[in-house]
Amino acid sequence: MTLVQTHSRSASADAVSRTVADAMEAAGPQVWDDMTVEVALSVMTAARTGHLLVCDEDGRCTDLVTRARLAAVREGAGYTDRVRLRDLSDDGGLFASPLTPVAEAEQAMRHRRLGVLPVVDDRGNALGVLTLSR
Repeated sequence: MTLVQTHSRSASADAVSRTVADAMEAAGPQVWDDMTVEVALSVMTAARTGHLLVCDEDGRCTDLVTRARLAAVREGAGYTDRVRLRDLSDDGGLFASPLTPVAEAEQAMRHRRLGVLPVVDDRGNALGVLTLSR
């Protein structure tokens, strides 16, 4: 898990800047990492959402998957209907702390080309998501 890092700022700058906690939305559907890609796509369709938060057996958020990412996996040459969400893990997801300034989180999202960023507490539990503002 990679948390967006914060930098110390003066008290006056902190009073003016918004944190991720101020801007985050509800987390939305959370699923276990042993779910298959096919089932995850079905859950997304039923929930009318474009992303799912993926949790491990301890309930900690480990990843966020999007419909586009799952569709690309399904179209891949090595795909079978037994591919699980935990099999998709790459270098570890990017996560934000609720105390991270929104500007810093959005900068990290633009750098990594992410439209949605999970917000987690210090134990890795999902609190919500930050959507990149346009």
